[in-house]
Amino acid sequence: MPKIVAARLIVTSPGRNFVTLKIECDDGTSGVGDATLNGRELAVASYLQEHVIPCLIGREAHRIEDIWQYLYKGAYWRRGPVTMTAIAAVDMALWDIKGKIARLPVYQLLGGAAREGCMVYCHANGATIEDTIATAIRHRDEGYRAIRLQCGVPGLASTYGVAKAGQRYEPADADLPSESVWSTEKYLRIVPQLFAAAREALGWDVHLLHDVHHRLTPIEAARLGKDLEPYRPFWIEDATPAEDQEAFRLIRQHTTTPLAVGEVFNSVWDAKHLIENRLIDYIRATVVHAGGLTHLRQIASLADLYQVRTGCHGATDLSPVTMAAALHFGLSIPNFGIQEHMPHTEETDAVFPHHYWFEDGMMHPGDAPGLGVDIDEGLAESYPYRRAYLPVNRLEDGTLWSW
Repeated sequence: MPKIVAARLIVTSPGRNFVTLKIECDDGTSGVGDATLNGRELAVASYLQEHVIPCLIGREAHRIEDIWQYLYKGAYWRRGPVTMTAIAAVDMALWDIKGKIARLPVYQLLGGAAREGCMVYCHANGATIEDTIATAIRHRDEGYRAIRLQCGVPGLASTYGVAKAGQRYEPADADLPSESVWSTEKYLRIVPQLFAAAREALGWDVHLLHDVHHRLTPIEAARLGKDLEPYRPFWIEDATPAEDQEAFRLIRQHTTTPLAVGEVFNSVWDAKHLIENRLIDYIRATVVHAGGLTHLRQIASLADLYQVRTGCHGATDLSPVTMAAALHFGLSIPNFGIQEHMPHTEETDAVFPHHYWFEDGMMHPGDAPGLGVDIDEGLAESYPYRRAYLPVNRLEDGTLWSW
């Protein structure tokens, strides 16, 4: 049995910050795991370096479940984004190692393919409705079957999900947190107009999605869902802060628009009430923040009992290592729904060479052994870490609000 002899961290910033864990075994096999927590990257790096890596040396790499339980239960202070991201990094790297030794892609170790590929959705955004629609048409012509729509809100200087003119969208945008101004009233007026324009331009054969980003109260979210019903959205995401899980029952009582939530979840316990009470339609927890493939499969198994499907977060704050792991996961589970796809920069793709690909609206992880992704450590060194924070949000009267 291969034993772990070394583990090290690689922190790099090819356009944005990523933390990667590389585990090495005595037979020469190595595996990589993503440890990126947007805006708090070095907290996870420190947790791994000081508290996790010393516990890995000498352990059998094949004992993935035992190591997962050791890191989760053995810490006593369970859960939380830092702990679960660190565990996820180890878990991904161990599955990568197991696949390489077995000479099989990870999805084959998880039971094989349950579909031909993973349908993905892309992002269309713009300062105006017209700009967003133009981008959506371009993405449709590129082959995407599902598109997330976000547009600027008249009267607000900036809006979540909308890039600055001529730039890629990157929310972690400053050395210290930038501050945005928000108006629910103005936002609720513009979104139905956006969807009406999108249906007119794109027709009914393209799935349309929207991210509220935790900003509405339950009754406001219910109003938005009801207003959007004529346009049949695939989902509205993060309609209200999910700490108050019972709030989703109120939304459910007023609208049939599907609800998605969970990108900030880090364990099955965060999702248990929502899933068991059928208060959501899609669970968006992701490999890197929910304890790796081992734990995310547990969340998916619970969700499958209640006809809840997956819709994993996949923005560029997750490295190509997580994208690869998410595709192996999505390809193999019975209740896959959709996967977010926000393409990385050319610099990031060069640092993380990978085997996954996009074609005809779907992505596939490829058939390389393991996860099918690696890290060019020499190139990674040429992109040093740069502190970057996510913004904070305030109402027009100055009240701090959910970003």
